[in-house]
Amino acid sequence: MKLVLAEKPSVAQSIAKVLDATKREDGYLEGNGYVVSWCVGHLVELSQPEAYDEKYSKWTYADLPIFPEQWKYQVSVNTRKQFGILKKLMARKDVESLVCATDAGREGELIFRLVYHQAGCRKPFERLWISSMEDSAIRAGFEQLKSSVEYDALYEAALCRERADWLVGINATRLFSTLYGQTLNVGRVMTPTLAMVVMREAAISAFRPEPFYTVELALQDFTVSSERIKVKAQAEEVCRNCVGAVLTVTKADNKEKSEKPPALYDLTSLQRDANRVLGFTAQQTLDYTQSLYEKKLVTYPRTDSRYLTSDMENMLPELVQSLFNIFPVKDVKNVPVHAAQVINDKKVTDHHAVIPTRNIREADLSALPVGERAILELVALRLLCAVAPSYIYDETSVTVECAGAEFTTKGRTVKQSGWRALDTAYRASMKNVETDKEAEDKALPELTEGQELPVTGAAVKEGKTTPPKHFSEDTLLAAMETAGAKDMPEDAERKGLGTPATRAGILEKLVSTGFLERKKSKKTVQLLPSHDAISLITVLPEQLQSPLLTAEWEYRLGEIERGELAPEDFMAEITAMLKELVGTYQVIKGSEYLFTPPREVVGKCPRCGGEIAEMQKGFFCQDKSCKFAIWKNNNWWAAKRKQPTKAIVAALLKDGRAHVTGLYSEKSGKTYDATVVLEDTGQYVNFKLDFDRQKGGGK
Repeated sequence: MKLVLAEKPSVAQSIAKVLDATKREDGYLEGNGYVVSWCVGHLVELSQPEAYDEKYSKWTYADLPIFPEQWKYQVSVNTRKQFGILKKLMARKDVESLVCATDAGREGELIFRLVYHQAGCRKPFERLWISSMEDSAIRAGFEQLKSSVEYDALYEAALCRERADWLVGINATRLFSTLYGQTLNVGRVMTPTLAMVVMREAAISAFRPEPFYTVELALQDFTVSSERIKVKAQAEEVCRNCVGAVLTVTKADNKEKSEKPPALYDLTSLQRDANRVLGFTAQQTLDYTQSLYEKKLVTYPRTDSRYLTSDMENMLPELVQSLFNIFPVKDVKNVPVHAAQVINDKKVTDHHAVIPTRNIREADLSALPVGERAILELVALRLLCAVAPSYIYDETSVTVECAGAEFTTKGRTVKQSGWRALDTAYRASMKNVETDKEAEDKALPELTEGQELPVTGAAVKEGKTTPPKHFSEDTLLAAMETAGAKDMPEDAERKGLGTPATRAGILEKLVSTGFLERKKSKKTVQLLPSHDAISLITVLPEQLQSPLLTAEWEYRLGEIERGELAPEDFMAEITAMLKELVGTYQVIKGSEYLFTPPREVVGKCPRCGGEIAEMQKGFFCQDKSCKFAIWKNNNWWAAKRKQPTKAIVAALLKDGRAHVTGLYSEKSGKTYDATVVLEDTGQYVNFKLDFDRQKGGGK
């Protein structure tokens, strides 16, 4: 009997169906010599510092750095039942061996191994490694199960990643929180990602637009433009000189150019396009694609490859034709399949690019949620484009001279629309999606050097230099992929922040912790840093906020995965960096002002005369030595089904009393109006009611 462990119940059910393990039990399926169960995500997780020593329950600078001698793990509270089931299954006498069938990647390997070790299992296990949940792929995978030894290095890399994140997160977060007197979350990958956004905003804030001018000359069939001119008077002079003049063509080049089709999607490029075209967040795209994978409609999503393997070449024509029938493209009759364009064994590591599966032919796509269908269509379109012919056009570059000044223009004549016909048709079918202006046809008449043409009009056009753009999810993912490095060749070995599988989670955490805010601007959603984010990056040292350094660590994890670097060497670097950080870091002078965002003062403190400002949970004196507070969830107010507002608190602070309407009486079940009186004992803040009988108030 073999015990098969999947990552999710839905995946376990698909595997059990293929294996004919149809007998349902509590937490597993059984039959035909197999027991199939599941992990429900991370069943086993790293223990918190207080599990090593109770003193760590309090955050103190003196206890840092924290380096466990022996790592401790615990079963997640919400998944103890399933862990208990797995432990019993592993101990069953008739279970001779196991199959690791979690997702075929670093995290999937970690999930299985931690459960295996925590349960104290010593039985042999093999690895199911597949890129598709199609029945045929599952069947083929079980016929070619891999030795567990082949994935030991992958597990070591996953373990190092998890422990490094724990060490940096625990030590850096506690260090800066204790030094600056408030919780400051620091993460190995999260923080340098945030730093890129903060630096971009600083560049935008520092930018000062500069005006520039161009002169445009109108001819009979086209226009030409000058270079940018900084001084308006010079541009106006050029314009005057050209009015009614005759220009001369000094250069007319015509070259045939070709644009290759885009590569297939890996997860990051899919997330970027889905954000730009569909407005989806990276997490939404991952969730939709993962669901499509589990429904056997696309291949494994968490991939960093944009190519297919040679053994897939023969099936491509049939798959492409099926997709073209399912997602017909307006004004495009057929798609020639140039399979060689998407085949490259050397550029496929663990998994090939994301493509639809052959199951799409039988699937009821109308039953899919809107988001999943949109992603499926995007993935299908990308495959159609990737195997289509190149886009070929003639580009004409023209330079002319008029009144001693030089002007230029370009035009193109399409010879073969190729893949762009598909892309253009798709864009045209989408709402609020900009067309590709570069691909727009703008043919020029046939021109020859020395040819003279009359100027029919001249005008000065004013423009301004523009600042860098705010990050969107699309552009931030691109920056994470290259650790902020510009102009990285597509084929270069990436040293990026995080992995395709983790980037979405990092962005979501930055948003949920309040460091980043999504703000819609026109057609895009910008990612903007909060006041706390800017303050945090201001005080952090280079080694924690440097994208390039963190990317180097990510690259080292890849080396561990490939068996090129010893795990202990990687962990030694992390611990050495943290020791130095704790031992040498000096608090930034004036930082007390950094972490005090501007707040509206509602009144003076009755105890110390300081300022009272509204915060999330109440109204507090800004002098930290003074404990005066009016809490929003105060029991006295809660009983009356009211919450102190800014206006009420302002009146209480100014006059010691405030007229409040709509107070609830628990006795009568009715509402009433009354004057609330503030009584401060110097230790406690109390309230009492004073009924204004003149206004007819009463219980």
